[in-house]
Amino acid sequence: MNSFTLSVEGRKNHNKKTRGDKHHGKHVPTPSATPYNLINSRIFNVLNFGAKADGVSDDSKALEAAWKAACKVGYSIIEVPSKFKFLINPISLQGPCMPHLVLQIDGTLLASRNVDSWPKSSLFQWINFKWISNFTIQGSGTVDGQGSAWWNLSDQLQSFQKKSTKYIPEMKPTAMRFYGSYSVTVRDIGIINSPLCHLKFNNCGSVKVNNVTISSPENSPNTDGIHFQNTQDVEIQHSNIGCGDDCVSIQTGCSNIHVHHIHCGPGHGISLGSLGKDKAVAYVKDVVVENTTMQNTQSGVRIKTWQGGKGSVKNVSFSNIKVYNVEIPIIIDQYYCDKKKCKNQTTAVEISGVKYKKIIGTYSVQPVHLACSSNVPCTKVDLIDIQLKPSRESRESRKALCWNTFGESKAPLVPSSIDYCLQKGGGFNHDRLARSHENAC
Repeated sequence: MNSFTLSVEGRKNHNKKTRGDKHHGKHVPTPSATPYNLINSRIFNVLNFGAKADGVSDDSKALEAAWKAACKVGYSIIEVPSKFKFLINPISLQGPCMPHLVLQIDGTLLASRNVDSWPKSSLFQWINFKWISNFTIQGSGTVDGQGSAWWNLSDQLQSFQKKSTKYIPEMKPTAMRFYGSYSVTVRDIGIINSPLCHLKFNNCGSVKVNNVTISSPENSPNTDGIHFQNTQDVEIQHSNIGCGDDCVSIQTGCSNIHVHHIHCGPGHGISLGSLGKDKAVAYVKDVVVENTTMQNTQSGVRIKTWQGGKGSVKNVSFSNIKVYNVEIPIIIDQYYCDKKKCKNQTTAVEISGVKYKKIIGTYSVQPVHLACSSNVPCTKVDLIDIQLKPSRESRESRKALCWNTFGESKAPLVPSSIDYCLQKGGGFNHDRLARSHENAC
């Protein structure tokens, strides 16, 4: 089965117009009684603010000027027109702004290809949005991080710095990042080839991502598709994500996350974590991932935590997931380590209330890998209707592994090793549980 036949349901409606699409096909979020000339006066085209739009000249100041002007006007649109390319250097677009601001990207935004031209500062984002609410990014255009020069930089950084007289930042920039923002929508655009994460949300609330395409090569390191931290009330839907790391990464402080109708691949799957690094306290709860397809990914649906961490992951549901040649479709790894060897520790982020239901398809290495802490077992883990068979590309076929994992399983279960994988009972150490409540949120 090729990637075309796995395209996400709903992409065919990409060009359908919705209410308000009367101005050049754009969704203008204005009251129906607003006169056309007033709508027109609220459109701030970056070309009118001095943008050269040749893909070579720096158009950052034009974008910033259009932003500042539109920010003062309610129900306004910042327009990045089609058929043009705009070179944008690292920029911070911040509020507070008047409500219902729209950034309409129909053209192409380009980051600089020159790594040593990035500013010597703590700005580790390319396009950074701060302190905004009731804001939408939409359009038929592309945000291109041109990250290929960054992807090999980690190994070459020291020698590169010795040869260069210019400052080379040690951290790669995220393409598009939101901080401290509420009621944010990102839809329809493409985000490609980011040096690091493509789309990141920190300390945000009420986030919607719909019908986006995120793409970078499989071998581009740490190029997560969508990354959340300390963010609540999120819906990601009807999108295609292929990258060099997690398609969706859910970190500490996140709750009420709903991911559905996503096609993921290549990449590392959809992950909660890694959590609890350097003995940190981490909390994630109320996550639903459903009606999603994984193709040629390292992982399918995964929870990963470091030894030594504290906190909890609870009330997580993975259901109706189709996997095609995924290395390990179902993973809980409480021994996560990004080095050759990590020190064994007794504390761990507690994992409970995780349901895997109707995970169906093919794997290339192992169907299920649930490796829970020897001291802090995983509890209330359910495996229901799991049907996983070796793919044609499979070089090995390991049995399902469940270590210190307590829960219930329900047929059909394929392979048969899943049937006796989980341990029965609660698995709780009540003294340990009482101590863990000291760190409750």
